[in-house]
Parts: sequence; C-alpha cells; structure tokens
Amino acid sequence: MPESHYRICPLCEACCGLEVKTEGAKVISIRGADQDVFSHGYLCPKGVSLKDLHEDPDRLRTPLIKRDGKFVEASWDEAFAEIEKRLLPIWREKGPDSVALTIGNPAAHKVSLLAYTPRLVRALGTRNAYSASTLDQMPKQLSAGLMFGHWLSIPLPDIERCDYLLILGGNPMISNGSLWTVPDYRGKAKAMRARGGRIVVVDPRRSETAAAADEHLAIRPGGDALLLAGIAHTLFDENLVKLGRLEGHVNGLEEARAAVLPFAPEVTAAGCGIPAVTQRRIAREIAAAPHAAVYGRIGTCTTRFGTVNSWLVDLINALTGNLDREGGAMFAKAAAFAPNTQGKPGSGKGITTGRRRSRVSGAPEVFGELPITVMAEEMETPGEGQIKALITIASNPVLSAPGGPRIAKALDSLDFMLSMDIYVNETSRHADVILPGLSPLEDLHYDVAFPQLSHRNHARFSGPVFDAPAGTPQEWQTILRLCALLEGRGLDVDVAQLDDEAIESDVRRFAGDQTPAVLAALKPWRGPERLIDLQLRVGPYGDQFGRKPEGINLAKVKAASTVEGGGIDLGALTARIPEILRTPSGKIELAPPSVLADLAEVKTEPAPEFSLIGRRDTRSGNSWMHNLPVLAKGPDRCTLLVNPGDADRLGLSEFAKIKSAVGELIARVERSADMSPGVVSLPHGWGHDLDGVVLGVARERPGVNMNELLDDTARDPLSGNAVLSGVAVEIAPV
Repeated sequence: MPESHYRICPLCEACCGLEVKTEGAKVISIRGADQDVFSHGYLCPKGVSLKDLHEDPDRLRTPLIKRDGKFVEASWDEAFAEIEKRLLPIWREKGPDSVALTIGNPAAHKVSLLAYTPRLVRALGTRNAYSASTLDQMPKQLSAGLMFGHWLSIPLPDIERCDYLLILGGNPMISNGSLWTVPDYRGKAKAMRARGGRIVVVDPRRSETAAAADEHLAIRPGGDALLLAGIAHTLFDENLVKLGRLEGHVNGLEEARAAVLPFAPEVTAAGCGIPAVTQRRIAREIAAAPHAAVYGRIGTCTTRFGTVNSWLVDLINALTGNLDREGGAMFAKAAAFAPNTQGKPGSGKGITTGRRRSRVSGAPEVFGELPITVMAEEMETPGEGQIKALITIASNPVLSAPGGPRIAKALDSLDFMLSMDIYVNETSRHADVILPGLSPLEDLHYDVAFPQLSHRNHARFSGPVFDAPAGTPQEWQTILRLCALLEGRGLDVDVAQLDDEAIESDVRRFAGDQTPAVLAALKPWRGPERLIDLQLRVGPYGDQFGRKPEGINLAKVKAASTVEGGGIDLGALTARIPEILRTPSGKIELAPPSVLADLAEVKTEPAPEFSLIGRRDTRSGNSWMHNLPVLAKGPDRCTLLVNPGDADRLGLSEFAKIKSAVGELIARVERSADMSPGVVSLPHGWGHDLDGVVLGVARERPGVNMNELLDDTARDPLSGNAVLSGVAVEIAPV
C-alpha cells in the first residue's frame, strides 16, 4: 500500500515542500506538496531527482580506504583507525595549521553538517578553513556585516508587495533565489507584473529572468560598480534621496555622497555600457515607485569589486527609503539559528575581518575563513604552517574553484586526505579515506541558513523517509567522533555521551545556573533535533521553555509539518530596524571606510574583444547533480553560448577554442541571440572526464571545466571572493 511522506527538498535554496510516495523501500513518486506553507506545491526538476540520488548505484554506502592506489571498501571502525593512524601524527607533529578543512555548498542544506562542522574546525584549531562562500557570496555577507552588524543580515526583496524590482546579475527564474529564498519566482513575478509592477533586469545575457521582465539592460561584464555608482550619484545629484523612517538610524550619509560624487552617469556610461540617460531614468524610477527593491546576486559578487557592488545595492535601497520597508528590501526573522534575533537588540560588536592572514599571499580572513583560491599555494609552499593534510566535507574544489588542475596536483602532494562525500568525484578521488553520508531520504531535514534569507517567515521540519542502513552513522555522529579523535579520546568513544557533552556546552553559554532545567526540557531529543528544539524555543517565536506557552518548539513544528500540515507560517516580513542592528553604533553604516577606499579604485577599463561569464541551469546544481538521469537527460547543457554575429565573424561551427591568460579549452558552440556581442558564456561545475571519477552518468557527457580558464590569484581584495565573471578570453574556431 503506498504511503505518503512530507519532505523538504535539500537540493537548492528554494527549499520546496515535497510529497514523497513510497511503497516498501521504493520511491513511487515525488511531487510538490500543495499544503506546504512556504512553497505551496511548487516544484522544479531537482526535487524529483531525489529518487535518482537515493537509488544512484554510484552513491557511496560504505567507507573507502585507498590501498596501493585503489579504493577498497572498509568498515567504519577500520576507516577511523586509518584516520587515527595517519591524520593525528601530522596534526600533532606539524601543528594545527598543517591540517586544512574545506566545506562545500551541499553542507548548507544539511543540519548535521552546517551545525556540527564548526565543532570540527574548533577541534582542529587550524587557520586554514575554506568554503564555497568565497566562490559565491562572501561579498554580500561582508557588506551586510559592515552595514548592519551581522554576516547574515541580508536585505531581501519583498516581492509579493513590491512595485518595482531591479535585478542585477541574478537569475531567480532558474535559481528560485540565491541569498533570497523565493520558490516559484516565476509565479510571483507574473503576479507582480499583473498588479502593475515593473521588473528590470541587468545582465550581459538575456537570461530567463530577463526574458520575462519588462526591460533588459545588457551591461558590459564587470561594469556593475560603475552602473550602481551612477544610479547612487543621480539620487544625490537630483535630490531624490529620501530616507523615510530610516532618518536617525544611519551614519555616513555625507561620506557616501562624497564617495559617489565622481561617478556621474555621463562618466560611467562608457565603462558599463548603459547610457547615462538610462542610468538616470532607472534612478528616478526607483525613487518614484511606491515600493521598490534592488537585488544583486552572483554576477555582482564574482567580480573584482564584489563587495563594492553589494554595498551599492543596499546603499540605493536605503537612499530611496526602500530599505526595511514593506515592498522594498526587508530582513527575514528566522525562527531558529539566527544571531540577529539573539542578544541585545539594536547594537552589538559588529564584525571583524583580517584577524589572521594566509601564510603565502597574506589574504585576510573573512567570516572565519580564508579564500579558497589560496588553498593550493598553501599546500605547495614549504615552511612552517604548510598544509600537509586536508579534510573535505561535501566539497569539490577541483571542479568548483579556479585553478582546478593546480589544486588536483597539490592534493596529490598531501601526506593524508579525508573526504566526507557521497561520491568518488574529481576531488574525493585524491582522498586516502572517504566517509559517506546518508541519502537525503534517510536523513531528517531542518533548514538552518535559508529561513534567514526567505521572502516569508516560516518554520518547517521533515523526518527521514527511510531508515538509515544498519551500522551507518549520521554525519553529525561522524563529526563528533572525529572531534573525539583530535581530543585524544581514541576510537572507542560513546557518541551519545559526546552528544550530551556538546549540547551541555551550548546550553551553558547562555543558561548559566539554569542549565540543568534546560537540559531536562530538551531530554526527549538527540543530536540535531535537540539543537533545533533549543534554537526554536529561545528564538523570536519560541515558547521560552514555558514562559510563553503559545510559542513554538520542535514538537509543535513537527506536528504541523506533515502531509496534511506543511509547517508553520510565521507571516510576511516586517520592519526590523533598529532591532536587527548589531553595529557598535546602533546605526546603519552607510559608508564603511574599507568599501569607500575600494570604490575609489573603480574606473573604466579597456574592453577586451570577448568576456567570459558563467550561467546556471535549472537542472544543474554546481558540480554535483550531473549523475542523476532525470536531470542529465535532454540537450547538452555544457555549451559555449555565442552571439550569432560573433560566431559568423569568427567562422565558428561546432566547436571553439577558448583561451584566457591562464588556460584554454575546447567547447561545443551554441549560437544564442540572448548573448551580447563580445560576451560568451559557459556553465559552472562541469568537466567529469578525469581519471578515477566514479560518476557513470556524468562521464557520458562530461563537459568542460570553465574554472580552468580562471586566474586563481584574481579576487575581490575585501572579501577574498574569486573573480569568476567578466574574464578576458580569445575565441577561435576549431
């Protein structure tokens, strides 16, 4: 008899609710959950692929140890014995910095990894911590921290009440939001336009989002800072600044005015490719709209001036009175795990960067990590602190970071490498030990990060659809056991006791002498569920351990998150300034000195003959969803998009050679009138033809690795984010 299960999709930021039907141990169907309070039945193809992921014969189900250059299956005890034997001597003898750790995007969708990996970083004591954030989003997190006092206080378009939306470098029609969790963007955009709203998209390509908008502005790649500064200049120049309710809550207004003064649209037009008259019109439209928002995403982050771009987006939102206003750019109030809902409201310590620097290049630490593009040089360069061992957690930098071949060579030079991964992929093939995780359908799910970025507040939970295989630990248990090894507690540890110790440490930090009572209240739960219950109960909607009986806790969220329920709707976004602020001044810092200094470096550069940009496909999630048949079917997606006029002029036919300052590739050509002349596009995360990769479906159409064309020394100096867009290339026929 078929059975229905409620499930939250863990495959992208949209976090859609699913209804999974099973019969015995088989998945019969997956569809959008109509009753879900957040996604309301919406589903993209990635959600359906959970069946393929669960059943994938290439997905690892037992640990692997490399013997004589080949992987062999091992027991969990054997794998941990190998780690103890080989990793611990390196860590003890060569120091904490000799072991690095990198964590990838899939970890953001797993509470076991996102909530417990920081414990492993602390146990290692290493400065060499890296993540996918410096390939994607760190500029936005840094600008938010500088302006509002916390890394995740990121303003989000309130699309359901917005009248005018300006999107730069984002494609939410495909992503359903990025640093903006907005399932069914297509439906929400259509509804916005139906009520008279206007959407303008700035992108070098007429993306899917641009095609469905009211206006598309084809910007020159890398010109975002010039365009945004031109708009900000116009707001001051034409007396369009109106802070509204933010009056009295800002610092640095005059400093911001002086900083954008040199960037008149008449000066910036040549560098960004957007005429001055258009820049001024856009500024006036934003200022005149009843409710407007500016949203900049990955195309604005992955440039030399990523942090400047991210700051300018929210400066414009603030100057037009649209920041923290209904229908403008607002802040979510997450039910749990949100530091900007904790502690004293209205002021705080703010953020600090550069507490340490990378050993070789001197790149500053940001948000506790170093740029992932310095990892290879830290492995290659001898001396004290050289990386000699690496732990990767759901991370594939050989494909996802610039300089992939260099990274692969550096990995082969390590004394030991451990991967926590479900595949033998382009990075984990270099490991000495691989520890697999569970299938998403065998694991519970609660989104830690994305409710802090959601267009509407909510609380949802889903349990495992299937029982985990006997003897297979959950990833949080694996991490706690690794921590115990580093603490010298050996192999024979009681993981339940480690769990008790971990939660007691968390509770004691805020509960003091009330710790025993709080722990007693949390007793029904274990592992992540206990963390989730704790965070829900002390969160802004929580029951405060009985002091607010009407508040929520895990039991209530679980009861509401069913095939019939679909979670708890906590309402539309509401104004949060000054409560959300955690800056020392208690004000919005409109003119962070480091950002103003970098803005002064922005200037018009000579245009190359061709600029390379990336792109995203709805059936692809970075480098790790290409082995799933339901997503892999259909046309070849790893193609070089070229404007037809450029293709004719160059004599391009089926294939083209793309050459940059650091590498070259041959890719299949796809003519597209959506591309601006002089701009070409390759998708990110392909290149599955390397030796030792065990991805049967992906290897049939491996594609090419765009990151081989990218300079791993090119990055935004403030955030450390890699430069992935607007790279000068030469194109030639093959």
